[in-house]
Amino acid sequence: MKHQNGRRKLNLKSGHRKALLRNQLIHFIKYGKLQTTKVRVKEVQRLTEKVVTLARKGYNFNTIRSVKAMLPYDLQIVKKLIKEIAPKYIDRPGGYTRVISLGRRDSDTAQIARLEWV
Repeated sequence: MKHQNGRRKLNLKSGHRKALLRNQLIHFIKYGKLQTTKVRVKEVQRLTEKVVTLARKGYNFNTIRSVKAMLPYDLQIVKKLIKEIAPKYIDRPGGYTRVISLGRRDSDTAQIARLEWV
């Protein structure tokens, strides 16, 4: 049975997977787009939705602390997320990102996708 197994393991140990997703989320916030395999994009999308929902509360101590717990590597990215990106989505109830399929990679035929803001 697959009850309550909501996350994809990505063939990585938990610490490596957590670091990978955090780094890809930081890259996505910094540059506004992320291109990688479709499975990774979907996992980063889940994390992005949660972080933006937290950041929509505004620039205060508790919000900064909550977002920084999820993205501890880069304080500049936390500030950018809370001050620039999250205010655009205050009226939106969810669905801040979109996934665009780009076909398959030539070398190993993995499905490639791009994640971008709506």
